[in-house]
Amino acid sequence: MTSMDHDGLPVRRVSDLDRQLEHNHWLIEGLWGRSAIGLIGGAPKCCKTWLGLDMALSVASGTAAIGHFQVRATGPALIYLAEDALPQVRARIEAICRHRHLDLDALDVHVITVPVLRLDLANDQQRLARTIDRLKPPIVLLDPLVRMHRLDENSATEISGLLGYIRDLQRRYDVAVVLVHHASKKQRSQPGQALRGSSDLHAVGDSNLYLAQKGDELTLTIEHRAAPAPDPMAIELVAANNAIHLRVCNHGNGSDESLDQQVLDLLARQESELSRADIRAHLRVQNQRLGNCLNELERQGKIRRTASGWRLAGP
Repeated sequence: MTSMDHDGLPVRRVSDLDRQLEHNHWLIEGLWGRSAIGLIGGAPKCCKTWLGLDMALSVASGTAAIGHFQVRATGPALIYLAEDALPQVRARIEAICRHRHLDLDALDVHVITVPVLRLDLANDQQRLARTIDRLKPPIVLLDPLVRMHRLDENSATEISGLLGYIRDLQRRYDVAVVLVHHASKKQRSQPGQALRGSSDLHAVGDSNLYLAQKGDELTLTIEHRAAPAPDPMAIELVAANNAIHLRVCNHGNGSDESLDQQVLDLLARQESELSRADIRAHLRVQNQRLGNCLNELERQGKIRRTASGWRLAGP
């Protein structure tokens, strides 16, 4: 029940607020929150756009992001790539589709085609809002943020107004907004501290992803406002047979088998259950990735969890 006097604000008792259901918490489990605002940050040429497109295509198609983050809410994806010509946008998306065996014609991804989109101008703000209202996408990708305004990024006053508009979009239309943003190459104790401009850009994020290149290794760091962060993970951009995709590296394990099959083979060799920690020690795999794999195999009915650990499904 909502109470309000003539001069005050509407309030509700906390027990009257809607519960947040677990399956509604994630847009992409472990990677991006449902209706979350945030940044994909990193230095130039470290695959930020590829990661953003990977996420958008995952939501539109229901396929796993980066090969193993499961999508929990699907629907249209709306994207704007300010630095890519439209044929380049199509080429990037086609390359990912070829790897995932997706039909481009059936893919529910919508590309904003205006040459310039200014998030600091009222007319463009209204047009973007109307587009989101019409398409009702679960995810909007805007890449890069620096090309979509003429504000002083170091001014908290100016940037807070732009971020306020984006927060309003998120709340009004229940949409996740992914902003691609540049970071400096300087090493910081926290990746968010390396983002260019006002600290408000880091603070606004409900989910933030950071990419860092060191030599040939690309590291993805994830942070969430309301959920624990997994360990940083090494990922790589793979190009083969005119198909391109991002994947998590599984260094230290020479097998080319999928993690699903590795888990099944390991459990098949055991006479008793194995704990998650035991499985992780055997396979030397990142903890979040293993958790997603176990949950998916359980959902498929291939394994089951007991009080003592995990085992193959069956009698």
